[in-house]
Amino acid sequence: MLEDYFAKPSTVDRLRSSWMGAEIESYVDWLAAHQYKDRYIWSRVPVVFAFGEFASARGATTIGELPAHVDAFVEHRVALHHEHTGSTRSMTNEVRGPVEHMLAVVLAGYAPTGRRRELHPFADTVPGFFDYLVQERGLRPFTVRGYRIHLDHFETYLRQIGVESIREISPTILSAFLVERAGAGLAKTTVRDEAGSLKVFLRYAHRQGILSRDLSSAVGWPQVYRLSDIPRSISWADVNQVLASVDRRTETGRRDFAILLLLVTYGLRGREVAALTLDDIDWKHERLAVPERKAGHSTAFPLSVVVGEAVLDYLQHGRPTSSDRHVFFRAVAPRQPISAAGVSSCARFYLLKAGIDVPRPGSHTLRHSAVQRLVDANFTLKTIGDFVGHRSSRSTEIYAKVAVEALREVALGDGEAVLG
Repeated sequence: MLEDYFAKPSTVDRLRSSWMGAEIESYVDWLAAHQYKDRYIWSRVPVVFAFGEFASARGATTIGELPAHVDAFVEHRVALHHEHTGSTRSMTNEVRGPVEHMLAVVLAGYAPTGRRRELHPFADTVPGFFDYLVQERGLRPFTVRGYRIHLDHFETYLRQIGVESIREISPTILSAFLVERAGAGLAKTTVRDEAGSLKVFLRYAHRQGILSRDLSSAVGWPQVYRLSDIPRSISWADVNQVLASVDRRTETGRRDFAILLLLVTYGLRGREVAALTLDDIDWKHERLAVPERKAGHSTAFPLSVVVGEAVLDYLQHGRPTSSDRHVFFRAVAPRQPISAAGVSSCARFYLLKAGIDVPRPGSHTLRHSAVQRLVDANFTLKTIGDFVGHRSSRSTEIYAKVAVEALREVALGDGEAVLG
């Protein structure tokens, strides 16, 4: 495989003769298998090779010893770069990235410092809580991740104030924690969610006998009125402007155009778009299935001609060859199925590119726009809720609170004519 990227036999021989030559070749094989571009491989292999020589000079003899030399190598390479070029630009990421990526590929269990750590708050003191969330409450991984984040904040707070045992928790401590979180500039809904996670956690700890009394009632939260805001939808003219901003001549553009159409046509969530597989599209009967919706059921839609053509264009001229059945893939290596965050980032990019001013732009902006269009077309809230997968009709009511387009006309034109 090295011969495919390095023309000089002497270069290939030098790489293979390295004490970690087998690992370097394995890393190149992995990069090629995951469709990394040639220039990416050319830029990374020399750094990895230099790291091996540096670690060897410092006494490393096994692959397992390499992580201990990463920081010193990064510092050494950055200093050399500054000395030779006089540049003040930080090179830390350019050096650390290839080295840690290689170690993650060839060394089992190695986690790069930049990788999002898995949170395990209260794992020793309240074991089984996160299994309880999944097995008894049926929560999805994304929701469980939210609980982990909220409780990690609480565990950190207890450590900061010197609380060593969960049994020392009191109503005063709980109130002080939430006051601190509210004072950190968080939205009321975020503080409410954090308080809700804490309530569930405290009830579970009491149920398991870890806490002598149920402290969940001592957790207060800010009042958040359900209909205090209107959805962050955009007009249909703005939707067309967003779609027109996509360059469909590129592979990425074909993918993004299909994603945007799915969001705005069916009101799908970003997670639902990311989860779509080839098996969910019935081309013969022109149907699109959306399994495992938030409400716990699946939905089947008629496959729109426009959406079908956009998806087909991507499948034929953009989707990488893969045995994985997911429809949408990342545009850059590693060519893995796109994530829900990736779908939202895609929507955000084109909303900003089109100059659309909306709070928190993302995939939900287009979902809200799809729902608002159905409301404006006078569909019943029950029908709309079923269409977009709302768990409760109360989730749909907020869209019926105001006549959004009429209010836009009042703001921009002759208000008396509209209201008359």
